[in-house]
Amino acid sequence: MMYLKAFLVGGLICLLAQLILDNSKYSPGHVLSGFTVAGGVLGGLGLYDRLIAWAGAGATVPISSFGNALVKGALQEAGDRGLVGVMTGMFHTTSAGITAAIVFAFFTAVAFNPKS
Repeated sequence: MMYLKAFLVGGLICLLAQLILDNSKYSPGHVLSGFTVAGGVLGGLGLYDRLIAWAGAGATVPISSFGNALVKGALQEAGDRGLVGVMTGMFHTTSAGITAAIVFAFFTAVAFNPKS
């Protein structure tokens, strides 16, 4: 049953993004940013963790989970270190993902020629 829940939630998130792209003038960057912010807001309200508990990977794989991770890290470190923890906490939690994205983007840029 967990596979079905993950498939449905992940699919609905992707469907919503595709509907926004198809029926508006927003670029993929706008939609990506919007979903990250939405995940952060839902995480700050404590709703995204409930969605993760219910849907598993269907809620952790989409980009909205990155916003949730940023907010969760910032809130956790804010309690420990105060205002400085807000800035350091979000990067502490997501540093592996950010580093992987930079490294893979670099190697992709080296391996392939850009069109323009």
